[in-house]
Amino acid sequence: MQSYTNKYTLLTGCLIALLGISACHSGKKAPDVSHIPVNVTVERFDSALYTIDTNNIQPGLARLHATWPVFLPVYMSDVMNFGAYTDSSTEVQKQLHLFLTTPDFRHLGNDVAKKYKDLTLLQQQLTQSFRYIKYYIPAFRTPKVVTFVSGIANYGAITIDSILGIGLDMYMGGDYPPYARIPDYPEYMIQRFAPEYITTNCVQVLQQQMYPPSRTPANLLEQMVEAGKQQYFLDKVLPETADTIRFGYTKNQLQWCHDNEQMIWQFFVQNNLLYSNDWQQVSHFMGDAPSTQGMPEGSPGKIGYYVGYRIISKYMDNHPEVSLQQLMENRNLTEIFRESKYRPR
Repeated sequence: MQSYTNKYTLLTGCLIALLGISACHSGKKAPDVSHIPVNVTVERFDSALYTIDTNNIQPGLARLHATWPVFLPVYMSDVMNFGAYTDSSTEVQKQLHLFLTTPDFRHLGNDVAKKYKDLTLLQQQLTQSFRYIKYYIPAFRTPKVVTFVSGIANYGAITIDSILGIGLDMYMGGDYPPYARIPDYPEYMIQRFAPEYITTNCVQVLQQQMYPPSRTPANLLEQMVEAGKQQYFLDKVLPETADTIRFGYTKNQLQWCHDNEQMIWQFFVQNNLLYSNDWQQVSHFMGDAPSTQGMPEGSPGKIGYYVGYRIISKYMDNHPEVSLQQLMENRNLTEIFRESKYRPR
């Protein structure tokens, strides 16, 4: 199972227009994908879970298992941490009973059901993004989409085999009061717990499933190039999505990166950081944070993702014969950097 946390405000018909003007954009013309057949249905596991009779848990679990035989066991064991699922597991039944009868979690379920009563727009956005993926990666198979509630346990989007799971309780909007009461979620992350991040995060976990990063230790440069490939992929298959959403930056942070690209690169070079394998050093530039340690005020966290994207963009500009699929399948990250001839000025 792969998971991607998105602490990422209104799910309305004007969302696409808002995304189109909310930040800098690549400006490249997107291909016509209207002819590509994609059928997306969203299954409401979250709604079904809350219909279980809390006085008779086992039959309700059996019904869920019959409908979601692959998703339910993973949901119980990995998402909810209730233990290994079996039809007769009394521990799972006990934990689920506690969850379903706790007032805060009941309120959470009601809030999710109210906010996401209609998922038509989300279905349309996923359908369009899957068309773009299939355009660039013909072997891509549309996943089954299942929504769930995790008790705000940091699961925004996950993949389980051919299933794409969406934790709707992680997208209630930055002003949703329960988020502020959880110490692990700082303000800069809570602002990304918003509906407009759902599709981007879904595509990101699908990309990670199709092209998982290397498990061997990588230096900072390699990690930046890997992250840049991910960002470039998102840019191509989400052409209507603002760059701020894709990077998780504010408009000011993204503009700061544009204005200071040369300085950022010189910082890495002059401090001999590019080939560092020190995980603590690397995490300063690849990990999520309100800003980048050691850089001037205004810098965002995860700044390595921006640099990596600029490297990949330069590489693809220099190699127009390389397809997106070929790029994603190329594991020689050092060679990609070398052939990019990336030197910001």
